[in-house]
Amino acid sequence: MNTEPAEAFQARVAKHAALADPARLRIVDLLTLGDLSPTELQAELGMPSNLLSHHLRALEGAGLATRHRSEADRRRSYFRLAADALEGLAPGAGRGASRVLFLCTRNSARSQLAAALWNQVSGIPCISAGTHPAGSISPGAIDVARRHGVALAHVSPRRLEDVGRDDDFVVTVCDNAHEELSGRRGIHWSIPDPLRLNTREAFEDAFTDISHRVRDLAPRLRAA
Repeated sequence: MNTEPAEAFQARVAKHAALADPARLRIVDLLTLGDLSPTELQAELGMPSNLLSHHLRALEGAGLATRHRSEADRRRSYFRLAADALEGLAPGAGRGASRVLFLCTRNSARSQLAAALWNQVSGIPCISAGTHPAGSISPGAIDVARRHGVALAHVSPRRLEDVGRDDDFVVTVCDNAHEELSGRRGIHWSIPDPLRLNTREAFEDAFTDISHRVRDLAPRLRAA
């Protein structure tokens, strides 16, 4: 007997229909790793912009992807996989990494939280850094980590040039850092800066977002 509500069933039908197209499935595969702008997707897929727009609208309509404006360049938007969109249907591990580098601008909040959360779920070493590091870790980041029982590393914010390696798998967690750097091996997570609002809620939202992304990425990487 099928006890699934009709609305939930139709939502599943829409997702399966959207994923039946090879191009849209490829886009979703890419988004399981990180956020991408239409320009980045077009370069990755070699697809005309009008056709890409059609596929992205279909994924949005099926509840598989969402878009939002960049905090750095407001003319740019990023697409991300909707939360729990695939419910266990994401592809398995496929990329090798000897070390993961979480990178933001100040290395005072998002990248520090990402590194601490990563150490809880993966044996692949990680480090965090900033393109223009602050003098200390944000009190808001320390507080939200403490509330969730996560231990932040007892280190000051570090500069990318001082700790980065050529073989790092880079995860930018800040639009500014992502758009400042180009050509580095890795992925991007477009996570709003909690310091812009500097409220408890903003840090909770950032922590939740990062936690979900870390949990989703960990099984996708294998030790190299």
